[in-house]
Amino acid sequence: MFNPTSLKLYRTPVLMALLSLVLYALFAYDLVRTDYTKLMLIYTGLFVLFYKLVQSTNANLKVLIVLTVVFRLVFLGATPNLSQDFYRFIWDGRMILEGFNPYLFTPESFISLGRFPVAQAQELYNGMGALNASHFTNYPPVKQFIFMIAGLISGENILGAAVVFRVFIILADIGTLVIGMKLLKRLNMPTKHIFWYALNPFIIIELTGNLHFEGIMIFFLVLSLYLLQRGDWKTAAVVFAVSVAVKLLPLLILPLFFKFFVRKNALHAAPDLETFKVDSPNLNFAHLLGFYSIIGITILLLFAPFYSSEFVHNYAETVGLWFSTFEFNASLYYLAREIGFAITGYNQIAIIGKFIPFLTLLMVLLFTFSRKNNPLQDLMVSMLFVVSIYFFMSTTIHPWYLATLIILSVFTNYKFPLVWSFVIILSYLAYANSRNTENLWIIALEYTVVYAVFFWELFKKKTAQWQSFKLKSFVFL
Repeated sequence: MFNPTSLKLYRTPVLMALLSLVLYALFAYDLVRTDYTKLMLIYTGLFVLFYKLVQSTNANLKVLIVLTVVFRLVFLGATPNLSQDFYRFIWDGRMILEGFNPYLFTPESFISLGRFPVAQAQELYNGMGALNASHFTNYPPVKQFIFMIAGLISGENILGAAVVFRVFIILADIGTLVIGMKLLKRLNMPTKHIFWYALNPFIIIELTGNLHFEGIMIFFLVLSLYLLQRGDWKTAAVVFAVSVAVKLLPLLILPLFFKFFVRKNALHAAPDLETFKVDSPNLNFAHLLGFYSIIGITILLLFAPFYSSEFVHNYAETVGLWFSTFEFNASLYYLAREIGFAITGYNQIAIIGKFIPFLTLLMVLLFTFSRKNNPLQDLMVSMLFVVSIYFFMSTTIHPWYLATLIILSVFTNYKFPLVWSFVIILSYLAYANSRNTENLWIIALEYTVVYAVFFWELFKKKTAQWQSFKLKSFVFL
């Protein structure tokens, strides 16, 4: 029956959803990344609508769940317009189907000799670009498996392969939505918080739109944490290993589990989280060793089909490029680079890059042993800070890297990753000129906003803790 009251109640969310659909369609099918004015306007509009939708008291969970899926389906038949990486995905998948180990050959090694090992080799080579084609692949084995599946299903259809990738990514995001809501419920946090990830235009555009596989890694990571919270640490270890075999980033947070397993009777919530008491599984050091062992064995098994001494060399060399060669959208590194250049007169990335792994290790150890990391909320706060600081120090921060920060922030009270997911669109202004060079003033603007919110949240939490401590002391006296 027609109900004017219901229509009036839901009119605003419906209008916002319809306008978002139009903007997503424009983004997917009528935008090139060099048109920076259009890019900024559409993205800003989507972000404002996203914020209003999630904040709206009239938009219930069922509506938000439907929109999570529908917004992603808009991109189903689109060719990624902000990233060329998917061409390399297709190349790797077709290489496997042709019987080649993709870790042992660069596309350039074939094309430079006039050899075409896969269908549409020249088109794929042109699409991925000379820089990508000149390096060995660094995509872990689970991604390679998906690349191969896409090749099997799509044949010689490039867009068809992109659609297969997109289906995997959409299914992963739906899985993250479902498991994320369950985990939030177990942590006595509002389930609606998951939509800060699921409906975020940054997530939809960078993962579903531009075909970055962080979403699949995140699904397995969240599932692993959910299983761990339930006490099923063995299955959690296997799932965590699969997450690593999609993207290597979870290895960074692996040491943080130490106190989650070893420290007992830590059933109180972290002081910087406004949550209720949540039970932690009864774990010990033997469980920790088992957890790490299962992860290590599973990762080795997943990499085993591609193993060779040459593979180890090539893979290590390619990963090392992120510390010693590539530069994009960095913050602290750019400051260190300018200081080094002023002193020596040349770019010091080769020297500075060698320190980043050691600083990263030191930071991880600090968060491992100086924080409680139990219960799970406290552990996830440590994860958020470790990954954030690592990104702050890195020489290369592509926009899609932030997806991990977004999902971790969902389970904490820190929101600076949401702000970063908005302002990081400024990094695409590098493509506004023919040389694709960055404007350091734009980068400075981006990170000024990010650091301002980051330190403001830190200061706010510390102030709240101090006020709480004084109140408890007064009551005790």
